[in-house]
Amino acid sequence: MSLQLGDVSHIIQLAIAPVFLLTGVGTKLAVLTSRLARIIDRARVVENLLQTNATVGLEEELVELFQRSHLINRAITLSTTCGLLICLVIAALFVGDAVGLNLDKLIAGLFVGGILSLIGSFVYFMSEIIVATRTLDRQHQRDRIRHLQR
Repeated sequence: MSLQLGDVSHIIQLAIAPVFLLTGVGTKLAVLTSRLARIIDRARVVENLLQTNATVGLEEELVELFQRSHLINRAITLSTTCGLLICLVIAALFVGDAVGLNLDKLIAGLFVGGILSLIGSFVYFMSEIIVATRTLDRQHQRDRIRHLQR
């Protein structure tokens, strides 16, 4: 079977939506890795502060930072899985059409797997945001109490 120019253009048209999804996943990965870097930097600062003096609440903050890092790692893993599955969708579109194989079910399964991975990634990301907000609220209340005691 020979692949015609019209076939290639049709495959490219089919691959446009997954490519846009892949672009969004790449952007999300950039955000997640940036958050992870900030969490790691803050954890290093807190660990150094704990070694120099025992400030109230730093142990709790360090535990929350570790919790956040694990949530972000899971989100990154699922986003990466999504990206890989979407790449496989695109590859299967081209291979299936070029070789004449009926890969519809495989392509659908890979795409659904990618979307489920993306959903899971968003769930972990939202969980990390909730933990970060809880930490911020706790620190704000502690600062307010200190201010009132003065």
